[in-house]
Amino acid sequence: MSRTEERTQGRTPKAERRRPRTLVPVQERHDAPLAPLTTFRLGGPATRLVTAVTDAEVIDTVREADRAGTPLLIVGGGSNLLISDKGFEGTALRIATTGFDLQGTRLELAAGENWSDAVARTVEAGLAGIECMAGIPGSAGATPIQNVGAYGQEVSSTITEVVAYDRRTEEVVTVPNAECAFSYRHSRFKQHPERYVVLRVRFELEDAEGLSAPIKYAETARTLGVEPGDRVPVAEARRTVLALRAGKGMVLDADDHDTWSAGSFFTNPILDAAAHEAFLARVAERLGADVTPPAYPAGDGHVKTSAAWLIDRAGFTKGYGDGAARISTKHTLALTNRGAATTEDVLALAREVRDGVRDAFGVTLVNEPVTVGVSL
Repeated sequence: MSRTEERTQGRTPKAERRRPRTLVPVQERHDAPLAPLTTFRLGGPATRLVTAVTDAEVIDTVREADRAGTPLLIVGGGSNLLISDKGFEGTALRIATTGFDLQGTRLELAAGENWSDAVARTVEAGLAGIECMAGIPGSAGATPIQNVGAYGQEVSSTITEVVAYDRRTEEVVTVPNAECAFSYRHSRFKQHPERYVVLRVRFELEDAEGLSAPIKYAETARTLGVEPGDRVPVAEARRTVLALRAGKGMVLDADDHDTWSAGSFFTNPILDAAAHEAFLARVAERLGADVTPPAYPAGDGHVKTSAAWLIDRAGFTKGYGDGAARISTKHTLALTNRGAATTEDVLALAREVRDGVRDAFGVTLVNEPVTVGVSL
C-alpha cells in the first residue's frame, strides 16, 4: 500500500474534522439477517456476516474467504442489492470503512463512506462536480462499479482513480480513470465482480467560486428556471435535485414505502439503429404514428430511450400491483416493498413488467440491482 493510501486510510485530515465520527465496532455474526442492510429490506440470513472498518480488515476478510473457497458477498450501503429469501450461504462482508479527505479540489473517499453525506460536504466546501448526485443512497465504494449518475452527472466525469483489492493477484491496485472502462451504468469493476473489491475512490472536483457545474438535465434546468448549460449556486443545485428525487420517492425515508426499493429497477435501454427502427414501428402500431418516444444519442449510432416511459406506456402505471410488492406511487421505474413483501414477490412483479414491455414494444429491460441467489 502506498504512503498516500496509508496516510489516508480510515483518517480525516484536521481541516475536515468538524464532525465527530463514530467507528462501527468490528463484528462477526453467524446466521445474521441481511434484510436490514438493504434498502429493499429483503433477503434471508448470511451464514457469516463480518463488518470491516479498515481497509486491512476488508482485505483480510476477502483473502480468508478466497483461500478457503468460501462464497463472498460484498455489502456496502445495500441500495443496489436484491437478495434471495433463502439468504446467502457464505461470508457477507459489510464494508464500513470511513475516510473523507478533501485537499483543495481533490477528494478521496473510503468505500464505506455514505455517498449522500459526502456530496453534502463537498457542496458545503463550495465545490462542483457531484452536486446533482445528491440523495443517491449507498456507499462511495459502489459509485464507480455502477458508474452511478443522475440528473446529468456521472461519477466517471470526476473520478481520477479507484483503489481496489485485486483478488486474483492479492494486491492493492490503483486504477486510473482511463482504465476503468466506464460506460452507462457499467465499469471494469462491474464486468469483473469476482476480481475487484473497491477500497477508496478519488475525485477531482471543480472550484467554480460557489457555482455548480453546467446544468445538463432538462428537468433540473426547468425547475431552476435556467437554460441547460447555465450554472447556479452549487447549494441550490443540490437542494433542487433533492426535492426532485424526493418527489419521485428516491430519497430514503423509513416511513415512506415508496423508498423501500433499489431506486431505478431497470436501466434505460440502449438500442442500435436496427433495433431503434423496429422499436419505433412497434410504438406507431401500438400508440399511433404521432407518438414519439424519448430518444437520446448514445454514441456509435446507438439511441437511449426511457425505461420509465416504456413501463408506463405498456400499462404498468404508478402504484401498479395488488400485492406486497408494487410499482412506486411516485415513479414507474421503482419496484417497492410495501412492508410485507418477499424477494420472490418483487421478482414476480419485475418479470411481469419486463415481459409486458417486451411484448408491447419488443424491448427487453435489464435489471439494475445486483441479484444474489436469484435472477429474473
